[in-house]
Amino acid sequence: MKASIKKSLHWSWMIAVITLVLAAIFSVISTAILSGVTWAVGMIIVFLIVLLGVISDTIGVAATAAREKPFHAMAAEKLPGARQAVQITRNADKFSNFTNDVIGDIAGVISGTASAFVVIQLVTQLGHGEGSNVQIVVSVIFTSVVAALTVGGKSVGKTIAIMYSTEIIYRVGRLFYLIEVKLKITIFKDKKHRKKSKR
Repeated sequence: MKASIKKSLHWSWMIAVITLVLAAIFSVISTAILSGVTWAVGMIIVFLIVLLGVISDTIGVAATAAREKPFHAMAAEKLPGARQAVQITRNADKFSNFTNDVIGDIAGVISGTASAFVVIQLVTQLGHGEGSNVQIVVSVIFTSVVAALTVGGKSVGKTIAIMYSTEIIYRVGRLFYLIEVKLKITIFKDKKHRKKSKR
């Protein structure tokens, strides 16, 4: 029990640091991009951030819903990405924590900040100052639309994730395979392969 708690705490600290770094990076990038565009382009960027959150949430749910057995059959046929898909399902808790909580929540926070930025730009262009009734109305409408798209998108994404979990995780596995082959970066280390190499 103590070992599992230590392992959980270690993962929690590590994911917290990763979240801090990623949130800072995404925030700086989104602010830099939004500062040089019109409110219309900014609105498109906000919707793209929302889409990123929905996609990451869908992948996370698919990881928890997917079964390991189909990927073993694919791995036996030596299909690219099958072995990576097995590792994703074996580490579904950590993988879904990263995609749902880290990426998903960061996307939610940044989309909110970006929405406020777009609203200020739009209201200024309409000739109204900050704190005006127009800004309040525009802010409420735009924030509500973003929230509705986020919640509605994640709801649809969960349904798709459960129905097509195998297909989704295999595609992610293929992406991880390409990353390993092209960039030489291993996302999940295969414990069996490590044991064999030690022997």
